[in-house]
Amino acid sequence: MSLRCCVIDDEPLASGLIASYIEKTPFMELVGEYSSPKDAISTILNNNIDVVFLDIQMPQLNGIEFAKIIPQTTRIIFTTAYSNYAVDGFRVNALDYLLKPISYEEFLAAANRALNWHEITRRADPAGSSDTIQGDYIILKSEYKLVQVKIDDIMYVEGLKDYVKIYLDGTEKAIMTLLSMKTLEQSLPPELFMRVHRSFIVNLSKIKVIERNRIVFGRTQIPISDSYKEAFSEYISRRTIG
Repeated sequence: MSLRCCVIDDEPLASGLIASYIEKTPFMELVGEYSSPKDAISTILNNNIDVVFLDIQMPQLNGIEFAKIIPQTTRIIFTTAYSNYAVDGFRVNALDYLLKPISYEEFLAAANRALNWHEITRRADPAGSSDTIQGDYIILKSEYKLVQVKIDDIMYVEGLKDYVKIYLDGTEKAIMTLLSMKTLEQSLPPELFMRVHRSFIVNLSKIKVIERNRIVFGRTQIPISDSYKEAFSEYISRRTIG
C-alpha cells in the first residue's frame, strides 16, 4: 500500500525538498508538484490524492483557504515558515503542521501519522478496498537503512539524549534511531501506547506485570514517574477486576 501525495508550494527549493522526501519514503508515491493551489486542484479531485503537503502563504489562494475546499478524504500536512498559523491549521483538520526548514526526521513522523490514519480509515470502511491489511507499521531510519516495524510488535521505547531505542517483542536487539521521544510519541496510536516516564513509552497491550510502581518486562523494570502516574493509574483502574 502507498499513499498518493502531491506538494503545493510557491518556493521551488522547499517544494523540491518535500518531493524528494516523498520519493525516498517506501510507502509514499509522488503524483504531482505544484507552485499554486489552482494548478493542483484538478489532480486532487481526479486522482484520489491521499495527502497534500501544503504551504500556507501563497499568492491568490492561501493554504488555509484551499484546505477548506478540497475533499475531506484528502488530508493536509501544512509546511510553512510561520508558526502563527498553527491554530488555523488544526481548525481545518490538518493532519500535521511542519515548520520550515523541515528535516527528514520531522517529515517521516508526519508521514507515519498519515499512514496510520489511512489504515484506520480503511479498517472502518473495508468495502472501500480489496487489499488485506496486515497491521499498522512505521518506517524508521536506523544504521543508514529504512526499517519497517509493526506497531503491534513494539514492547516499549527508551529515550536517550539524541536517540530512542525501540524494543520489540521476541527480539533481543533494540532498534536505535535518531528521533525525539515527543516525535515518536506523536506517531504512535495513543489508544495503544502511553508515556509513563520522561524516558519511557510502553505498549499497554504488552504489560504483564506491575510491581512496586514499576512495569516489568522480563528483566527490565520501567519506573512510573509522578508526572505520568495519574493517567496510568486511571488506565489500570478502568481495567482492574475486584
